[in-house]
Amino acid sequence: MFNNYKQGVNGYAKVAAETGVLAASPVKLIVMLYEGAITACHGAITSMQRNDIQNKGLMLSKAILIIESGLRLSLDKKAGGQIAENLDDLYAYMSSQLSQANIHKQPEKVQEVLKLLNELRTAWEAIDQNKATAQVLNQARVNQQSAGANNKLAYLAKV
Repeated sequence: MFNNYKQGVNGYAKVAAETGVLAASPVKLIVMLYEGAITACHGAITSMQRNDIQNKGLMLSKAILIIESGLRLSLDKKAGGQIAENLDDLYAYMSSQLSQANIHKQPEKVQEVLKLLNELRTAWEAIDQNKATAQVLNQARVNQQSAGANNKLAYLAKV
């Protein structure tokens, strides 16, 4: 009985996540990748505290996969220039730290990566917020220009 409920909840969560991905802007997708890596790192630390070696490995592998196959592969080094190169180096460092944390059971290395991931996520969220603000301001400008044109047309129609 409860198994069907759990399957339904998991199915709903999967559809919600897929819908979120499909509707997300490129910047929001990057933020979502950071959130996934952060969640996996928290799971790894919890697993280390519980001595759950199998789940620790799974969580760290998931974080590394997100960093390598999501964040690192999405870099456009030609367009991004030095910033993209620096991020590439930082992502390589994070993956290395997480690998070392897995081998030597060092939660402090995961904490270090968490700090970096959180700082980068915050920066990308600010970029996303700035884009949203710019879109609102741009729309207001367009509306203002449209209203001005309509006022001119109304004036000309009276003349």
